[in-house]
Amino acid sequence: MTEPTLYTEKQIRTTKILTAKILTVSELNRLANQVLTQSFPLFWISGEVSNLTRAASGHWYFSLKDAGAQVRCVMFKGRNSYLDWSPKEGDKVEARCTVTLYEARGDFQLTIEFLQRAGMGVLFEAFEKLKAKLQQEGLFDAALKKPLPTHPKKIGIVTSPDAAALRDVLTTLKRRMPSIPIVIYPTPVQGKGVAIQIADAIQLASERAECDVLIICRGGGSIEDLWQFNEEIVARAIAECTIATISGVGHETDFTICDFVADVRAATPTAAAELVTPSRDNLLNVLNQLKQQLARNMQYLLNQREQTLDYLARRLTSPLQLIEQQKTQLTQMAYRLNTAINQQLQVKQQNLLRLNQNLTHLNPQAVLTRGYAFVQNKTGVIITSSKQLQTGDEVKLTFGVGSADATIDKTSQ
Repeated sequence: MTEPTLYTEKQIRTTKILTAKILTVSELNRLANQVLTQSFPLFWISGEVSNLTRAASGHWYFSLKDAGAQVRCVMFKGRNSYLDWSPKEGDKVEARCTVTLYEARGDFQLTIEFLQRAGMGVLFEAFEKLKAKLQQEGLFDAALKKPLPTHPKKIGIVTSPDAAALRDVLTTLKRRMPSIPIVIYPTPVQGKGVAIQIADAIQLASERAECDVLIICRGGGSIEDLWQFNEEIVARAIAECTIATISGVGHETDFTICDFVADVRAATPTAAAELVTPSRDNLLNVLNQLKQQLARNMQYLLNQREQTLDYLARRLTSPLQLIEQQKTQLTQMAYRLNTAINQQLQVKQQNLLRLNQNLTHLNPQAVLTRGYAFVQNKTGVIITSSKQLQTGDEVKLTFGVGSADATIDKTSQ
């Protein structure tokens, strides 16, 4: 007995449409596209790239094939612009896509949302596994990160002597600070088993301890090309390094385990060289600015001191000049003293003359010379009134010239 066929609701509706009317080609292709897009969720597919065409619009058209079949694919510009690599004929790839139908031509095709090289999934899984392990052990802890020296005395570089990245680093270091010595610890940076040699070079630099900072660098490439820097042995060599390390592996969008373990991660090898060296031009500019500022400060201080000296010079006089000034002052004081004494002496002389004149006028002797006399009793008392005398008293008469004794015969009031 034949098993009954089960139909979904969408298939029943589609069947009804197909049996209800005669379809145009456009309607058929539209219905077919709807069935395909609704029936196939986003999925992954692997295959080999062939018939690759890059249109002027920026879209990519190619086929994915294996030993038994092939399918047309399109990756629109809005999606392929996010890729940091470009596929080529024969590449083994893995694509995340949806099934669609190009209705205008009725072509069955895959619309690619993301494209990566084959094996990327396995490598990415290994990357994440090691990253989680080392992170759990604390190798990524910020507390363990050593600061880069501001002015390194010597810079070490772990890379291949033939790498283009080394030339970029050396050019940058020479441009920014040509006076800093550089030590190169040569090692291959690509190929199977290279991780051991990279780890040995890092360990050698750590043991010799002749540099202040160590650049670990390599140019860009695929994840396979950079995989040696994702190896555990390299990560542990960086973690155990006694020198400050900076990782400059790949392009800005590339991340390796080396980036997480190193003390500093630089976007590119050139950026690493810029991070470890101060700019000579910038330092010269700063020094020039400091020089100008120092010159201005010195000139300002000199001007201030000169003004102070001028002020003090105006106040300072020589001993001879001071003596001359004092002599002049003494002469002036002597003149003023003499003048004052003379003025006082003249005043005294005038007073004396006046007093002398007064004395002369008041001198009894002068009165007596004009015919007057004064009378004294026996005791020498001058008689000024007749009441002081009695008849028979003896008196002395003093004249302008000479004297005489007399007896009072009679008194009158």
